[in-house]
Amino acid sequence: MIRTYSDLLQLTTFEDRFEYLRLVGKVGFPTFGHERWMNQHFYTSSEWRRIRNEVIARDNGFDLGVVGHPISGKIIVHHMCPLDPEKLEHSDETILSPEYLISCSIMTHNAIHFGDAAPDHKPIERRPGDTLLWSPLR
Repeated sequence: MIRTYSDLLQLTTFEDRFEYLRLVGKVGFPTFGHERWMNQHFYTSSEWRRIRNEVIARDNGFDLGVVGHPISGKIIVHHMCPLDPEKLEHSDETILSPEYLISCSIMTHNAIHFGDAAPDHKPIERRPGDTLLWSPLR
C-alpha cells in the first residue's frame, strides 16, 4: 500500500492518521538483516538530514502533523511506505520525498510498527509527592 502525505492530510484526527499509518509489525522481525549497513549509511547521509529537517519544519513539531499533539523529545521522521534494501538500492522516490514522510514521536513510531492502538496523548495528572523517589503515591 502506498501511503502519502496528501492522503494523510485528508484525515483530521490523530487516531485516524495513526490507523492509516499502522503497520501491525512483529517485534524482532528483521527488516534489513545482514543489509543493515545500507539503512545506517542512508540515515547518516546529507540528503536524509536535509529532507528530515524539511519535514520537521513542515509538520511544525506536531505528532503526525496534528495540531495540538506537540512532540516532546526526539522527533522521528517516519517513512509512510516502509524502507527496505531494494528501495535504497534503486533510489525509490518514497525514500527522500516529503510526500512519503511524516514527523512523529518515538512512542507513536513504535506504535505504528508494533502497536495495536494509538498512543494516549493525555497529560499525566500530577499529585503532591508523586515526584519524590520511592515515595508511595497516595
